[in-house]
Amino acid sequence: MPAKDRCTLTGARVVLPDGILDGARLTVEGTRIAGVSGSAPGDTGAGTGAGATRATGAGTQGDAGAAGGEVVDLTGHWLVPGFVDIHNHGGGGASFTNGTVADILTGVRTHRLHGTTTVVASTVTGETAALAQRAGLLSELAEQGDIAGIHFEGPFISPCRKGAHSEALLRDPDPAEVRKLLDAARGQATMVTLAPELPGGLDSVRLLAEHGVIAAVGHTDATYEQTVAAIDAGASVATHLFNAMPPLGHRTPGPVAALLEDDRVTVELINDGTHLHPAALQLAFHRAGAARVAFITDAMDAAGFGDGLYRLGPLAVEVKDGVARLAEGGSIAGSTLTLDRALQRAVTVDRLPVQDAVHALSENPARLLGRYDTVGSLEPGKDADAVVLDADFGLAGVMRKGEWVVRPGD
Repeated sequence: MPAKDRCTLTGARVVLPDGILDGARLTVEGTRIAGVSGSAPGDTGAGTGAGATRATGAGTQGDAGAAGGEVVDLTGHWLVPGFVDIHNHGGGGASFTNGTVADILTGVRTHRLHGTTTVVASTVTGETAALAQRAGLLSELAEQGDIAGIHFEGPFISPCRKGAHSEALLRDPDPAEVRKLLDAARGQATMVTLAPELPGGLDSVRLLAEHGVIAAVGHTDATYEQTVAAIDAGASVATHLFNAMPPLGHRTPGPVAALLEDDRVTVELINDGTHLHPAALQLAFHRAGAARVAFITDAMDAAGFGDGLYRLGPLAVEVKDGVARLAEGGSIAGSTLTLDRALQRAVTVDRLPVQDAVHALSENPARLLGRYDTVGSLEPGKDADAVVLDADFGLAGVMRKGEWVVRPGD
């Protein structure tokens, strides 16, 4: 292999699925990770016990510098897997919901600059014909590998919990209409958010499960019992838990309790300091466990761009001090979050263990998408998608498929 196709990242603390390696060496050949080696924290480098130096990968690790190629010293930094965002409406001033192909690629590029190397494009409520047309465009980008699939958020949601969705365009989740959207997505639909208590809700959940598409409970006024029924029918994700659903009550526990208690459900959390109180985040991690949490952005156009006036589908949105709200009514309208900020907040404000935060940003969503064989962790054979963080967990570099999106030190 030509030396230019080799890269060795040395000296960082590398977060792996089963632990952390100090002073590690990660080798990249072409677009893939070739090997990882290093020592567990506190290891002396000797012996064969649990603290011994570990190496993974085919063949001898050797000295990559001697073998040629780029060597990047990351001493004093963290190296974590590229982030996977399963719920994202846009960024960089561009919309996945109603933008052109160029707009969509701008949004994708914006989030890559912040460490999200795998992103699902989310839509918002609209007419069926318009959503089908959008699905056709997004499916082409998914087939090209620019996005990881399509998430339909609405129109099959409750008017009582509509959030930043047009009430005039909401409708019940008729399985025939759900099927039309799946057909329009040409196998690239990854998730549909719906309110299971609406007429046709449970049948639609079953339809989605039968077609290998994630049924997500969200924007819902469901009771505890109705949510349990939806999970039993195949629902496996809670769309931005706590938001756009009844609050947890001691006599009427509602969907929050049902979604948190069931091991079959992964809960989305928007960790931007606006959507959730830190105590709610801690409750979710304590009850669901780190293996069942997926951090998402629910980002709209303003992510990575700035304050101003925007549109989310047909609705006007004002972004002020980084918070997006409907111009009429003031409901929160997505976020301006990027996942590098979600990670930094999780570790420095919420005091989560680094590994737990990384699981929520990378491994768990990758598993949900059925892509854990290629992304979601720093293991040999997987895509060389990695994020470099400084000692304060600020973003310092991004690699996607072996190429620098943000080069450390630039």
